[in-house]
Amino acid sequence: MNTINTMRNTLLAALIICSVSAYAQKKTKPTIYGTHTNTNTNTREETISTDKGGKNYEMTFADGKMTSFSVDGKAIPAEQWSDYQKQIDEIKEQVKQDREQAEKDRAQAQKDREHAKLDRIQADKDRLQAIQDKKQAQLDRQQSLKDRAQADRDRAQAEQDRKQAEKDRQQADLDRVQAEKDREQADKDREQAVRDRAQAEKDRAAAEEDRKLINNLVSDLVADKLITTKSDIHELVITDQGMTLNEQQQPDAVHQKYINKYGDLIKTGISYKAEGGNISIRRNWRKN
Repeated sequence: MNTINTMRNTLLAALIICSVSAYAQKKTKPTIYGTHTNTNTNTREETISTDKGGKNYEMTFADGKMTSFSVDGKAIPAEQWSDYQKQIDEIKEQVKQDREQAEKDRAQAQKDREHAKLDRIQADKDRLQAIQDKKQAQLDRQQSLKDRAQADRDRAQAEQDRKQAEKDRQQADLDRVQAEKDREQADKDREQAVRDRAQAEKDRAAAEEDRKLINNLVSDLVADKLITTKSDIHELVITDQGMTLNEQQQPDAVHQKYINKYGDLIKTGISYKAEGGNISIRRNWRKN
């Protein structure tokens, strides 16, 4: 019987300690609607800033009287404050409620601390009782009948433990298989990343080549007086069939000149567009 009481007291002590921790952590959160207050202890001015109805309101108080008011950063003259009286009253009421809630929270926190102190005292008593129970258990071990009963329970528990251990080993095997799959997938991912980086490097090189080509083409267009300045061009299309500049078809001689000069770089077709600061370059292009 004493052994059973010892176990019950030990469990009770553990439950009390857990309840102390949970109770101490329980806090009443203040109601906050995007409102911030700041008090200048030197000037005794208080500034309240809050977001409400899609607008930002900021007001300053000195000795309980509002001295400034702004909406979305724009100062509102005192003679117009009455136009915002509803918003001002609602904000002041919200700040008042927040302060009252904060005071309640502080009072509740004090109660929580006092309750936790009592719980710690009770836990100390329980620990002392546990020590006494341990001494009693030493006497209980002398009772062979109870020892044999306990041994039977221990054997039953050992059987359960063995079954659980077998399940744990099976789960460990499954985990190892999954880990191997994960490693294989990680290897594949790394290989793909290498390919992606290589492709990205090719893309960057191709983009740089396109940029240089277009720069040379535009310089030649200016030199050939087809356009006055580089900024005059907004579209250039060259294919093996012809050449258009700013949607104007160019003579065959002009087309052939550029085909001869740039050869393989443009013979498969190139399209360049510059609109509103956006530039588009396309290779291997055919106009429908």
